[in-house]
Amino acid sequence: MSQKIKILPESIANKIAAGEVVNRPESVVKELMENSIDAGANQIDVYIKNAGKNLIQVIDDASGMSEEDALLCIHRHATSKISSIDDLEAIKTLGFRGEALASIAAVSIFELKTRMEADELGVLIKIGEGESISKEKGAYPTGTSVTVKNLFYNVPARRNFLKTNSTELKHIIETFKRIALSHPEITFRLINDDDCIFDLPKHDYRERISAIFGENIIDLIIEAKEITDYISLSGFITKPAYLRRSKGEQYLFLNNRYVQSKIVNHALFSAYENLMEKGDYPFFVLFLTVDPKKVDVNVHPSKLEVKFDDEREIYSFVNAVIKKTLGSYDLVPAVSFTGDNSDKESLRFNSSQRSERSDFSDRPFADKTDTNKRRSIFSEDEIDQLFEDLNREIKSTAPDSSVEHPFESTVQKEVYHESDSVQSASQETPFIVLLHNKYILSQIKSGLMIIDSHIAHERVLYENALQSFEANIPFSQHLLFPQIVKLDPADYQLVKELEPYLTNLGFTLKFKSKNVIEIIGIPSDLKSEHESETLLDILHEFRKNQQEKQLEVRDNLAKSFSCKAAIKAGDKLSEKEMRILVDKLFATSMPYVCPHGRPIVIKIPIQELDKRFGRTS
Repeated sequence: MSQKIKILPESIANKIAAGEVVNRPESVVKELMENSIDAGANQIDVYIKNAGKNLIQVIDDASGMSEEDALLCIHRHATSKISSIDDLEAIKTLGFRGEALASIAAVSIFELKTRMEADELGVLIKIGEGESISKEKGAYPTGTSVTVKNLFYNVPARRNFLKTNSTELKHIIETFKRIALSHPEITFRLINDDDCIFDLPKHDYRERISAIFGENIIDLIIEAKEITDYISLSGFITKPAYLRRSKGEQYLFLNNRYVQSKIVNHALFSAYENLMEKGDYPFFVLFLTVDPKKVDVNVHPSKLEVKFDDEREIYSFVNAVIKKTLGSYDLVPAVSFTGDNSDKESLRFNSSQRSERSDFSDRPFADKTDTNKRRSIFSEDEIDQLFEDLNREIKSTAPDSSVEHPFESTVQKEVYHESDSVQSASQETPFIVLLHNKYILSQIKSGLMIIDSHIAHERVLYENALQSFEANIPFSQHLLFPQIVKLDPADYQLVKELEPYLTNLGFTLKFKSKNVIEIIGIPSDLKSEHESETLLDILHEFRKNQQEKQLEVRDNLAKSFSCKAAIKAGDKLSEKEMRILVDKLFATSMPYVCPHGRPIVIKIPIQELDKRFGRTS
C-alpha cells in the first residue's frame, strides 16, 4: 500500500507555525520588544523602514546572550522563560512559548547580534534566503540587536495581504504605545524612516501618559488606585466630561501585559453607569495585578486573551474601584450664561476636583466647624421615619413653614442686611426652598445648587434596591387591606419570573388563579394607596427597558422600581424632607446622575450671578 501521511519538512512547518505568531510587521515589533523587556533592558530602540515591510530593527542594552544561547534561540520551542509545567501555571514573563524568533526567522531575512557584558566579543547569527545559518564574531555592544528584513519575502500570499504603509505603521505605533505605557521605567525610542516618532525617557506612569498622549491629557484624567493582597488596580480613567467616541483608547494591563478582557471592560463601562451616552467610551490606562496562578494567559498565540480563575470577583472588584474613584470627584455640571443676551445659556462641566468622603464644604448642609463629623444632621431613626412618611403620603407644606416663606427666615434676613452676604450665610444653616414643587434650591459655598427632587429620590431608591438584592433579606410592610390585581397573561407570567427579586424589594405577593395576584405587602419605600398602579408601572417599565436596553434583571428591576416609586414632580416637600432627601442623595455612590442618565444636580457659581448683576466684587 502507498503511504499517504507524511511528516512535513521543518522549513514548511515553521512557515505554517509562523502564521499564528507573525501576521504583520506589528507582530514582529511586539515579540522583539517583549523579548528585550524580559531580558532586563533599560533602553529599547525600534527602527522601521517602509512601515516594517523592508526593515524592523530592535536594539536593547539588556544582558545579551552567549554564543550557545544565540544559536539555540532561533529554534522552535527554545526559551529561557519556563522549564517545567509548574512554570506554565504561573507565567510572570511576557514571552514563554519559545516560538517568536523561529517564526520570524522563517519568513524574513534575519540577523541577530548579541554580547554579554562578561564577553570580549559578541556573536552575529544570520539566516539568509536559503535558510542557511551563518555565524560571525565581532565587537558588538552589550545587549541584543535583532534585524528583520524583507518580511514575508518567501510567503507572497501573506505579503499581498498587508495593508498600506499608513495602516501598518498605525498598528506598529499602537503596539509601541502599549508596551511603553506599561514600562515607564524603560527608555523607548521609535524611529520610522529616519523620523523619530517617540523619544520617551524613563519616568513615572503619569509622565509617560503625558508624553504619549499630550500634556493636556493630565487635566482630563483622574487616578484610580486600590491595593489588596489578592488583587490590585491602579492607573487613570477619564473624567466623564471628556468621554470619547473612539473605542480604541482603552489600555488594560494584566500583570504589566497588555490584554483585552470583555469582563473588565464591561465592569468599567458599568461603573460609569449613565455618565456615558450611547457611542461614548472612556479613555483609560489601568494596571490590574493578580496572582499569576489565578489567571491563564496561554489562551491564544497573540497572548491578548486571558481567562480568570474567578471572573465574578474580578468584575466586582474593578466595578467597585472605578465607582469609588468617580464618586470621589465633583462631577456636578455648572450653568454658565454665554453671550451678551440673557436668553442664551449653555450647560458645561466644571473642572472635576477631588471631593473626599468627609469633605462636603461645597455641598448643602456642610458642617463648617468639623469636616470629620458625620454628614447627616439627622439620626438614622429620624431618616427612616421621615422617608417612611415621605413615601406614604407627601405632606403639604404648612403655611408658616420656611419652604413657603423662605425670605422670612433668619438666614435670609442676615443675607439681606450684611454687606458680605455670601460669607455670612455660609456660616449658618444654608437656606433651602422648593421651586414649583420640582426643584430644590440650596445655598452652597460656591453659589447655588439646584436639585431635581424626583430623580434625586430615584437615585436613592435605586441604590436601596440594589442593596436589598445583595442583602437578600426581604423587608415588607403589610397592607391593612390586601389588593387584588388582575393582570394580562404576559404580565402575570412576568411577575412569576420576577417574584424572587420582587420579594427582595419588599413585595409580598400571592398568586391566584386566572392571572390574578394579591398584594399582601409592599416595600417600605413605596407610597401606599397606589400599590397596584405602581406595580403595573414597574412591570411596564421593566419590559420597556428589557426591549430597548437589554439590562441585567436586577439592574433593570432596580431602575424600574426607583423610577415609578420615587416622588413625582408636583409633590410638595417640607424643609425637613428636602434636607434629608439631599443628605441621602449625597450618601449614594453616584449622586450626580439618575439611574437613567439625567443630571440630578447643577450649580450656578456665585461669579455667574455677580456677572449678570454687574457686580465687580
